[in-house]
Amino acid sequence: MKIRADKAYHSAEHRKWLRGRNLVPRIARPGIESGERLGRHQWKIERSIFWLFGYRHLTVRYERKGSHFLAYLGLAAALTCYKKLAKLTT
Repeated sequence: MKIRADKAYHSAEHRKWLRGRNLVPRIARPGIESGERLGRHQWKIERSIFWLFGYRHLTVRYERKGSHFLAYLGLAAALTCYKKLAKLTT
């Protein structure tokens, strides 16, 4: 799996951490690579986060326990996927 990041995350520690988890880092390098190519994929991530945090329970974070928050996050992801699939089938 590839992980894309901007120049702020360009460091040997970040790359080593990602490779240790079998992830391929795609990080723009300062002064060498334009972040424009990586930015083509960034909108997909930001759009997905916007969809997930469109649910009030996640935006305000009523839950104090992290496990409850993660449960609501999973539910929001499932609902978002369901809505997108329902649009494709109708």
